[in-house]
Amino acid sequence: MESQLGEPWLRDYSDNKCFLIYVLLYHREKHISALTIINRDHISLMLQECHDFPYMGHMSEDRTKGRVTSTSWWPKWEQELSEYINTCERCQKENRKHGKKYGLLRHIEEPKQPWETINMDWVTGLVPGGKRN
Repeated sequence: MESQLGEPWLRDYSDNKCFLIYVLLYHREKHISALTIINRDHISLMLQECHDFPYMGHMSEDRTKGRVTSTSWWPKWEQELSEYINTCERCQKENRKHGKKYGLLRHIEEPKQPWETINMDWVTGLVPGGKRN
């Protein structure tokens, strides 16, 4: 197990923050000890267990972060967690889109003479930017 501290993906993190107890490697940060996932194969299993847990449904990113940090740590875990949740097929299908709903299209009657009807499209809510506005 001590040789695992020399693994390439842990090399930068093997300073005073990592320590070995029995056969488990731990990582200490801000006075909290958490189990470090040594084998890269276990990371996807940990993400799946913390996000796709069958009895809790697919949790939000914040709730999943809470579950991960209570049990484990690995380099760049926040980035990998974000990617995992953003590419979760079930979450993409079931999450509702936020924002205003689209308006309904209406039929415009054909005018009987020129300039009888004038239509105008309003575009609002744009963010000003650059010198062209």
